[in-house]
Amino acid sequence: MSIIIRDVREHELDLVLALNNAAGPGILPMDSAKLRFFWEHADYFRVAEKDGLMAGFLVALSHQAPHDSSNFLWFRERYPEFLYVDRIVVASSRRGAGVGRVFYGDVQSFAELRVPQLATEVFMESNSHPALLFHGSFGFREVGQHAMTDHGLRACMLIKELCSYPYVRETYGDKLPDQPWLKARPIRDRKPHLATGT
Repeated sequence: MSIIIRDVREHELDLVLALNNAAGPGILPMDSAKLRFFWEHADYFRVAEKDGLMAGFLVALSHQAPHDSSNFLWFRERYPEFLYVDRIVVASSRRGAGVGRVFYGDVQSFAELRVPQLATEVFMESNSHPALLFHGSFGFREVGQHAMTDHGLRACMLIKELCSYPYVRETYGDKLPDQPWLKARPIRDRKPHLATGT
C-alpha cells in the first residue's frame, strides 16, 4: 500500500508524542507543551500513513516562528528566510521503506514555493553517517557546526538551496494561486513568545 502524507490532526498529537519519544537518541525527547507549541506554530506539520497506521511525522517552522531552539536560532542569525526541519521521525517498523524520502520530497515542494532555503541539522554521533548521507543525497550541504550546550550535543548544520524559489517569487510574489494543494497550514497562534527546549 502507498504512503499518504497529510496534515496532522489534533486528536493524533498523543500518538505523535509517543512516536517521538520512542525514536531513540537521534531525536530529542519532547513533552506535551513542546508538542502543543508545534501544533500552534509549525508551518508544516504532517504525518505519514501506511496501511492505515501512522508511520512517522515531520515538523518544520519558518524563520518567523517564535522558536527558541538553539539550532533554529543559529540559522536565523545567518539566513534571512528559510524553512527549518525541526524533526523527522519514522516509526522503527517503517524505517527503510521510503517514508523519509517521501517526507523530504513533500516538505521540499512546500518550502520551495515560500523560501529560498531548507535548513536542518544532524547530531554528530558515531552513528550519524547514514543520516548525513541521506541528507546529502537530497542536496543538503554542511554550512557549519553548532554545540548545543543545553544538551551536550554537537550538530552538523545543513542547508539546501531551493532552485525553484526565485522563479516562484518573481512570477507570483507573495500571492500564490488559489489552489488547494498550495494552501499553507493555518498558524493557530503567532504570539511573540518562545517555546522551551530545542
